[in-house]
Amino acid sequence: MDEESRDDTGVRPMREVALKIKHVGQPETAASERYPDVTMRSVSSMTGRERERKRIVEVSGDPEDVAGFIEEYAAGDPVITAEPITPLGESTVFVAVTIEVPAWDSITELFAELGLHYRMGTVITGGYERWTLYLDHDDDLGAVIDAIEARGNEVELVRQLEMDEVDHAPRFETAGVLHDLTPRQREALAAAIGAGYYGHQKDAGVEDVAAELGVSTTTAWEHLARAEGKVMSDLGEFLGRDGDDRDADEERSV
Repeated sequence: MDEESRDDTGVRPMREVALKIKHVGQPETAASERYPDVTMRSVSSMTGRERERKRIVEVSGDPEDVAGFIEEYAAGDPVITAEPITPLGESTVFVAVTIEVPAWDSITELFAELGLHYRMGTVITGGYERWTLYLDHDDDLGAVIDAIEARGNEVELVRQLEMDEVDHAPRFETAGVLHDLTPRQREALAAAIGAGYYGHQKDAGVEDVAAELGVSTTTAWEHLARAEGKVMSDLGEFLGRDGDDRDADEERSV
């Protein structure tokens, strides 16, 4: 590595950049815009060569919306197949996807062409893909955004932080949790918290949340139940990891 690429402490300066990308003309965007409360997440790396690529994705949301999303996505170019590998009718369905490469506008391949580091596991919701990039000090973010938009896409900068400003300590990844929630689930949680639904005195009931959202009590309860399930599942995993870390530290200290 060139000495010029290091700062005075010998550390290579980099930035963490979060982008929202509307992948215009692509089937995942079309399906996400039609079913904005559904979340699609890549859960495997892309495999295959030449004309086809394969991967596994997770689709979550209301079961009927999930089924509609998969059907819409499977019908779009350049998708060859999108086959559920877990049962439909559930709030989370895993899907095996095969894509025709020549017709696919791959964001990952664009990043590779630009020589950029990026976090695996794209999340798509509300019509936007969410990407996290890691840029060197001399990488031009404006040029990166221009390259993405030159393909007809729309880009929104969410945040830009120097790596020493990023909290790397073990912690509950709230941003990841929020990405797992659909927009309506986030809205329901926000309304419930604002109304005092989770307060010590529990000043509000689910009917108050429903009134705030303008939906039925049953619908409000379903949004909250699914949101709570996702949040508590992630929290449970975090607490489990945290406990494992503490046990390991105690073993090392003995």
